[in-house]
Amino acid sequence: MSELVLVINAGSSSIKFSLFETGAADPVLLFKGLADGIYVDPKFVAKDAADNKLVSESMPADMPKNHDSALRHMLAWLNSHINGRHIAAIGHRVVHGGLNFCHPVRITEEVLKGLDETVPLAPLHAPHNIMPMRVLAQLLPNVPQVACFDTAFHRTQPELEQQYALPYEFSEQHGIRRYGFHGLSYEYIASVLPTIDAKAAAGRTVVAHLGNGSSMAALLNGVCQATTMGFTALEGLPMGTRCGTIDPALVLHFMSHLKMDVAQIEELMYKKSGLLGMSGISSDMRDLHASKDPHAKFAVDYFAHRVVREAASLAAAMQGFDALVFTAGIGENDDIARATVCNELRWMGVELNEVENAKRSGEPRCISLPSSRIPVYIIPTNEELMIARHALKCVAA
Repeated sequence: MSELVLVINAGSSSIKFSLFETGAADPVLLFKGLADGIYVDPKFVAKDAADNKLVSESMPADMPKNHDSALRHMLAWLNSHINGRHIAAIGHRVVHGGLNFCHPVRITEEVLKGLDETVPLAPLHAPHNIMPMRVLAQLLPNVPQVACFDTAFHRTQPELEQQYALPYEFSEQHGIRRYGFHGLSYEYIASVLPTIDAKAAAGRTVVAHLGNGSSMAALLNGVCQATTMGFTALEGLPMGTRCGTIDPALVLHFMSHLKMDVAQIEELMYKKSGLLGMSGISSDMRDLHASKDPHAKFAVDYFAHRVVREAASLAAAMQGFDALVFTAGIGENDDIARATVCNELRWMGVELNEVENAKRSGEPRCISLPSSRIPVYIIPTNEELMIARHALKCVAA
């Protein structure tokens, strides 16, 4: 009987899960879903691999409104749907691996202590990534767990790309450097690109992971050479609600002249900026495209222009590039944003196939003309599958 691998992606108020079946060449998705609104109004949703909703319910009112209860509810539902099979491994998405975690690692007490030390590097994410590991160790003590890090893929960057122009003590003693994020997404794209364009996979590829959180990376033979995010997931491109790169002295200005405190500045830069802040309407590209407000169009144009600027910067890091890949929510689904980016890159030899770009499809495809010097692709990402692969490999090892 085939075994199962559970993938967990825990946030501050939600826990996303995916359950994969093993036995085939690659793990196969069975179920996915999430527990959301954990501390306010907890709800549980589960779907099958075809995205058909199997359950959508409020969690029992007598259950405590916390992650522990959400995990118990999720496991109870899974146990009632796996027909006696057992979970062979659990993989966790961990946003930050710090200096010490450069590869997926099996979770032990010693590893948990090391993960606790990364909390100051990602205080908004790390505690929520780590907490389910301890809960599941109690609920499923015999099931091995594996931590998979979004920063790990970028540790191959040259040292020139990883450092800030600060005294070395800040990097060596305090771990302040350019880590990069969305690494599991880039790693997945690198794993499937050889079957789509072997030449690009062996050469220089710019990947644009564009979604509510957005970043880009330069891959040389599938290995990261540069990326737009840095010490935090705030640097680089503007995003749904995050500002992206700004003059760091603005923070000093906010504090000294506008009398804003740390919490207010954090709220501004992480939750009130980006597409939402610039448009004053929404963080969702679909809403902005539908709006006639000039601020909405300006926000969309600004976002696309910054993608173009970063694409050119990443090209410089590799002395050119041989392919461009769009992925994640905006990258996979927003033909207007893709067209705007590609049209601004015509000077580099990008020629967009408007018919292919406008199609709606969940499959990888080329959206550039045969005459385009740089082929352009849409490749749906799959971070959960990447985590499942890592979990199985770690447990087998």
